[in-house]
Amino acid sequence: MSNRICLITGANSGIGFVTARELSRQGMDVIMVCRNAAKGELARNEIKAVARGKVDLLTADLASQESVVKLAQQVRAAYPRLDVLVNNAGLILQQAEYSPEGFENTFAINHLGTFLLTNLLLDSLRRSDEPRVVTVSSDAHKWGKWDLNDVARPKNYSPLVAYANSKLANILFANELARRNANWGLASNSLHPGAVRTNFGAGVGSGFVAWIFNLARPLFLTAEQGAQTSIYLAGSPEVKGVSGKYFVKKMPKTPSRDAQSETNARQLWEKSVEWTRLEERQRA
Repeated sequence: MSNRICLITGANSGIGFVTARELSRQGMDVIMVCRNAAKGELARNEIKAVARGKVDLLTADLASQESVVKLAQQVRAAYPRLDVLVNNAGLILQQAEYSPEGFENTFAINHLGTFLLTNLLLDSLRRSDEPRVVTVSSDAHKWGKWDLNDVARPKNYSPLVAYANSKLANILFANELARRNANWGLASNSLHPGAVRTNFGAGVGSGFVAWIFNLARPLFLTAEQGAQTSIYLAGSPEVKGVSGKYFVKKMPKTPSRDAQSETNARQLWEKSVEWTRLEERQRA
């Protein structure tokens, strides 16, 4: 019987790297998705030293919807199915930056890229006998100021609010994905990895937000500690069939009221279909 196939975004560093390494060590075939090919190849070589499955590397920029479409095409062409998708890539930015499609990059990468990639890979996940989608969110979602008319192109940019809103979107997306695909057995869950001591905050540069990150960094978890819930949801038989939950330290927890809202989730899904031109891209 062939190994389970797992795709992980943002797999060259931090919790994405640890998740890829440990799932490969468990015997999964891992597809690493990284933005930087050179950094990705260095990480791939390190993982291959302990791997019990294949370790492949694909490059993509999740800020660019065209890049995400090409990535999905590559995966569909090269692999017979996809058993696990770990939506791990994410960032926080000190200053507002914009994607090629004109969306604020925190939201474009953390949510829209994830939304588009997942939907374009649903047919590959349907070929699995136990498909799972794991989306890395954060307890920072509780700081969000949810306004669907403002999240994609905020009038007044705040790094922490933009990040919090994107992490709230992750939970809403994971929950709606679970509801829309429950009839064929897709398990979709989100998680908070904890405050992790990685290069995640590199995008904040200097200023107040960077000062907060540097002050708190000694209290953060290691990447190995932060990756444990992602690894658990991706591979543990204990969560087989569990879907539509938000996990913290391998346990289901109740997220914020905004994150629990089915109305928010449905409306975000519908807008995301529009923002990513999903229906058009699915027909192509």
